[in-house]
Amino acid sequence: MSLILAIESSCDETAAAVIRDRHILSNVIRSQQIHKMYGGVVPELASRAHLEAIVPVVHESLETAGCKLQDMDAFAFTQSPGLIGSLIVGAGFAKSLALSLEKPLIAVQHMKAHVLANLIRKEGSKNPDFPFLCLTVSGGHTQIVICHDPLNLEIIGQTLDDAAGEAFDKAAKMLGLPYPGGPLIDKHAALGKPVYEFPEPHIEGLNFSFSGLKTAILYFIRDHQKEDPEFISKNIDNICASVQQRIISILLKKLKRASKQTGIKDICIAGGVSANKGLRREFEKVGKELGWRTFIPPFEYCTDNAAMIAITAHYKFQAKQFATMEAVPSAKVH
Repeated sequence: MSLILAIESSCDETAAAVIRDRHILSNVIRSQQIHKMYGGVVPELASRAHLEAIVPVVHESLETAGCKLQDMDAFAFTQSPGLIGSLIVGAGFAKSLALSLEKPLIAVQHMKAHVLANLIRKEGSKNPDFPFLCLTVSGGHTQIVICHDPLNLEIIGQTLDDAAGEAFDKAAKMLGLPYPGGPLIDKHAALGKPVYEFPEPHIEGLNFSFSGLKTAILYFIRDHQKEDPEFISKNIDNICASVQQRIISILLKKLKRASKQTGIKDICIAGGVSANKGLRREFEKVGKELGWRTFIPPFEYCTDNAAMIAITAHYKFQAKQFATMEAVPSAKVH
C-alpha cells in the first residue's frame, strides 16, 4: 500500500491529489481566471499564478485526504509536456518535498497520465482490460494509443499539425466566443443542428490533421459575412453544431479504423476534449453499434488534474521507476 502526493502544473491549472493505491483521496484544482481577458494562456502570468496557488492547493489536498506530508511514500510531478515556466514551479515544489523528507520522486508524462485516468478506481465506475485503445484529445495533442499495460503505451496515430482541442478553440475565436471557447461551442451545438457541411481531411493511416478544417471554417465565416454581416449571430447554434459534428466525425472515423486494425474492443477516450458532451454521446453511440466496451473518465479527471498524475505515479512507484533530483521539466514530450 502506497500513499503519494501528486502535483500538476503543466498549463493554467494548479492541482494536487493524494492517492492510496488506485483510490483518489483528494483532487484539488485551482484554475487561473486571469487569462480570459487575453483570449488565451499567457505563459508568464501562468507561472506566476502557480507560485501563488501551489502552497494552498497542496495544503487543501492534504487536508481533504486527512493526511500529512510526513505520511507520504513518494511525491510526483508533471515533467512534460507543457509551458516550461509552469512545469518548473510544480517540479521544484515536488523536488523540495522529496528532498527534505527523504522520499522518492516520481516524474510523470502528462499525455500518458490522461490515458491512465481511465484506470482510477472509483465506486460505481468500471475500468478497461489490457490491452485497450485510447483516443486522447486535448488542446495541444490528439493521439490514438494502445495501452498494453500501465507503463507500456504505444502511439499508433497522432495529429500531423493542429490538435482537435485547438480546432475547437480557434473556431470559437473566429465566431467571437470568449476564451476558453471549446466548451461554449459544445453548449451552442446542443441548441443547433449540423446544417453546414465542412470538409473532411483525407489523411492516410491513423493520423489526424485539423489545420485544413480551421482554414475552411475561416473562409466559410468570411464568405457568409460578406453576404450578411449578422450571419454569425443569427446562426451561431447551427454553426457550432456543424463544426462540432465534423471534428467528432474525424476523431471517431480514425478510432473505428484503429479498433478494426487491432481487434481491440475495450476503447477509452481521455483528455480535456473528452469532457465535450457531443463527443461523449457519439462515442458511446458508436460503441454500442460496434460492440465496444467504452470507457470515459469522470469529468473531473478529463481536464488537466492531479489525479491522473497520481494514478500514473502509483504504477511507477510499484515498478520503482523513480526520478533523480536532476530530472528536468520539458515543454515537449519527454
